[in-house]
Amino acid sequence: MTGTERCKWPGNDPLYIAYHDREWGVPEFDDQALFAKLILDGAQAGLSWITILRKREAYYQAFDHFDAEKIARYDERHIEALMQNSGIVRNELKIRSVVKNARGFLKIVEEFGSFSDFLWQFVDAKPIVNHWHRESDIPALSEQSRAMSKMLKRHGFSFVGPTILYAFMQAVGMVNDHVVACFRHEECRMLMQPSE
Repeated sequence: MTGTERCKWPGNDPLYIAYHDREWGVPEFDDQALFAKLILDGAQAGLSWITILRKREAYYQAFDHFDAEKIARYDERHIEALMQNSGIVRNELKIRSVVKNARGFLKIVEEFGSFSDFLWQFVDAKPIVNHWHRESDIPALSEQSRAMSKMLKRHGFSFVGPTILYAFMQAVGMVNDHVVACFRHEECRMLMQPSE
């Protein structure tokens, strides 16, 4: 994409650029993929996203490809093994939160039919398309991320504060926060347009 204008936050890191150009802001509706992204955003708390992006494959391996039914059954022995896994962030609270969140995920699927339907209700089932000219204008949270945070906490989730959830909403395309000059702003906007 030489010579193409994009958001400035990926810098020159090829992994970060690929993530920005192919994934960030693309609407996601698959339950397991949404669960995985939510867990990874929670793992980022206090760290940079690139740190988690570099460890993403290790997370998929360590947590059974984010199969919530398997994770919900993890016992103390499993948690101890994860604490020894250098491929992930070895923070006990974060590791235990994955198990809690898997159990919460299963409750939500049982109650709402799908995790995707539950999450997308906070944006009326369609992406919010913002028109920011500068990255410094982009907020750290929103009314929708606050509401989602409250509901997820009510279902037993942790590491789901409104700031973490706003980053999650941006990542999974619930919010299009590519700056308007970025080539991906229009591309992501068109992904949710009805076909003629």
